[in-house]
Amino acid sequence: MRRVPTAVLISGRGSNMAALLAAAADPAYPAEIVLVLSNRADAAGLAHAAARGVPTAIVESRPFGRDREGFERAIDAELARHGVELLALAGFMRVLTEGFCTRWRDRLVNIHPSLLPAFRGLDTHARALAAGVRLHGCTVHLVRPGVDEGPILAQAAVPVLAEDTEASLAARVLEQEHRLYPAALGWLAGGLVRIEGDIARIAAPGAAGALANPLPGPAPLSTTPAER
Repeated sequence: MRRVPTAVLISGRGSNMAALLAAAADPAYPAEIVLVLSNRADAAGLAHAAARGVPTAIVESRPFGRDREGFERAIDAELARHGVELLALAGFMRVLTEGFCTRWRDRLVNIHPSLLPAFRGLDTHARALAAGVRLHGCTVHLVRPGVDEGPILAQAAVPVLAEDTEASLAARVLEQEHRLYPAALGWLAGGLVRIEGDIARIAAPGAAGALANPLPGPAPLSTTPAER
């Protein structure tokens, strides 16, 4: 089986990156993580990736200032050097340009801590509590130029409890992120995703009609919400 060369882009500790690396350690997983790239030299996730023997790269964003296209060209050069065909954003705190999103269309995936299209942007858990919603969760989606927009691959929902704080809700959502992201990336790398307009059709057992995806799997990593 050919595994798709995949890069993970991070800006911090990268707990979702760690979940993807753990999944990709299985030779039967359809994505091979060939690069972890960060826009920050102090991103703790780089050390975790290196410890697992995964190549890492740093393309600092600050020296480019407002030259977003120049920054992205430097990223593209690193991706090309490692033969990357698929990109997964895991706490990558940069808004990508329309040009970059177009170049990587349907090969660029992100995870967001809300049930999109609700609560795009930041502070999703606090906003969910303030809105009084009864369900919250996370979404894996293909990336489009708009912030937190694109065809949805998978979602996982958790109940919002009366005693929830922002931290407790975030921790419960993060557990689901660590299960959801490896499953959705595997579907994409395995050729099980078909895009029809703005809708992603998934040809995988259990991928449709369930409140939470994926099906029960390994226990989530033990992390805090700040380690996303």
